[in-house]
Amino acid sequence: MTETVVAIVAGLFLAAGFYLLLSRALLRMLIGVVLIGNGINLMILVAGRLRSTVPPILPTAAPPANPLPQALILTAIVIGFALFVALAVLATRAWGAFKADTSDDLRSTEPRVIVARPPLEY
Repeated sequence: MTETVVAIVAGLFLAAGFYLLLSRALLRMLIGVVLIGNGINLMILVAGRLRSTVPPILPTAAPPANPLPQALILTAIVIGFALFVALAVLATRAWGAFKADTSDDLRSTEPRVIVARPPLEY
């Protein structure tokens, strides 16, 4: 029952993420990438609930969890956060250079000149 609910939520996350990713607004695209990453993490979690052949040290009512999907999800969370930060920086730079928040506006405007700061001297 619980796995079914989590699988449905993962499907909703993926559907909403793809819908937002197809949008023209840069902020919606960023939120779509985050939702897709979270949906895939939930799918890995649901798929990784395999019964282990090794009994747990302390018997419990719940079946033991497989640690491999949990490690993969932890790695995916870190990579997803780094991807989100990189895309947020690119969207911020696009807003600063073009004053555009949609991908259509990026094609129709000329970029402003961005002056690089001088390097810091110690």
